[in-house]
Order: sequence, then C-alpha cells, then structure tokens
Amino acid sequence: MNPIELSFEFFPPKTQEGVDKLRLTCVQLAALKPKFVSVTFGAGGSTQQGTLDTVVDIAKEGLEAAPHLSCIGSSRENLRAILNEYRSHGIRHIVALRGDLPSGMGEVGELRYASELVSFIRSEFGDWFFIEVAGYPEYHPQSRSPRHDLENFARKVKAGANSAITQYFFNPDAYFRFIDDARKLGVDVPIVPGIMPITNFSQLMRFSEMCGAEVPRWIARQLESFGDDRDAIRAFGLDVVTNLCRRLIDGGAPGLHFYTLNGAAATKSICERLGT
Repeated sequence: MNPIELSFEFFPPKTQEGVDKLRLTCVQLAALKPKFVSVTFGAGGSTQQGTLDTVVDIAKEGLEAAPHLSCIGSSRENLRAILNEYRSHGIRHIVALRGDLPSGMGEVGELRYASELVSFIRSEFGDWFFIEVAGYPEYHPQSRSPRHDLENFARKVKAGANSAITQYFFNPDAYFRFIDDARKLGVDVPIVPGIMPITNFSQLMRFSEMCGAEVPRWIARQLESFGDDRDAIRAFGLDVVTNLCRRLIDGGAPGLHFYTLNGAAATKSICERLGT
C-alpha cells in the first residue's frame, strides 16, 4: 500500500499561548511527514503579517509552508509586494483564493476572482510558485448555480493552478461527482479532499453554516444527542471521519488535507487509524 499524501491547515495564532500550542502541534504532526502545511489569513488579509510570521516559523522547522493569499480588497501593487516577500524567504507554495471582504470594507480591489489572482501570479512570477486553488464539491455558498460554480473552478485551474484543495464535506459521493464533472471540463490537476475532524458539535455546525458544507442529518442528530459528552462526540467523530477518509482513498483521492484548527490530537488519531 502506498503512503497517503497528507497536508495540514493552520491559522496564525494571536497570543503567545497560541504560538506555543501551534509549535507543539507542528512537532506532533511533522512526524506524519506531510507534503506541506498551509496557513490561513483573516478576511481581506487582516492577519497578513501573522500569516507571514507563521509561515516563516514553520519553514524554519523544515516543513514546506504554503500561505493563503486573497485578492479581494487588495491592489496589484500590494499583492506583488506580499509575493515578493514570500519569495525572499524562499516560500514557493501559495494557496490562491478570492477571499471575503471584512465587514465595513467597501472596496473589492483590483482583482475580483481567484482566476485573476492565479493569472497575476503566473504573469509576475512565472513558475516560481506552486499554486493551489479551492474547490467546492457541495458548491460555493455564493455561487449562482452548480454549473456556474464548476465553470469558475475550471477557469482558475486553467489560469495556471497546479493543484486544488476542496472545502470539507461528509458525503464522499459529492466529492466523486465533483471530480467527474471537473474532468469533463478538462481539469486534470490533482483535487485533494479537505477533511474536517469532528471534535465539537456547535463549532462544526457554525463553521458549516458559514462555508456551505452540509452536515448530514444522521451525523448532526447523533452529535446533538451526546449533549456535553465530549468524549462521546470525539469517539463518534473519529469513526465517521476515518470511514470517510477510507472511502476517499479507496476511491482514488490523491491525498488528504486536514483542517486541524491548530490541534494535533484528532488529525493524528485519524491518520494512525488509516495506517499512514
């Protein structure tokens, strides 16, 4: 059996306690030999410096780090400066996203779509950066229609992306259908499923409502029935997500990208169960 290619997502910590926790998480997850780790940013790039600092810290530990970069609310000049900064630190991996405007910000910026950001990076930096883009097996919450969403995805891949990471989901059929539909539009890059470990019911439902990910009713009802029993929630979540990962890998997924929320325990347990 070939090893499963893994990657992990972190967010920039805001406190020294958070920095210390993330360093410990990195050490624990580094043992799983991830292909890379990604680092998010806030709406409109509001944690831009935090993202840079976190990426540089992680890279110093020997892990390949890929900062998220959003074009919304930003100028070409600003994006060029950020990318040059990453290049100066030897960072060669970017997750290129449209992003969301923070509340109160009225300016969309010079680039409106992720496809334009990918084109901009390629025109300015050639092949220096390996570019990831986002995919939505259950459709972007702001998409006009499933077809429109799929065409947008194909557009940003064809603008020069090397690979794609999906939003998390719990229905493997949504992922496999997304792959089939994308291939029919000529998308030939790897499309890695995003995986959300289940450790907290209310947090999961809040995140899912914000990003448009569907939590199947049977999962939601079971989690709800556990009330405040955290151990029961974690045990059930571990079973559900491990089984999801097995189906994805058996069905040909090229890897797994875990949304860790800066914690190692759940992701590590799932990977150990999978034998990675």
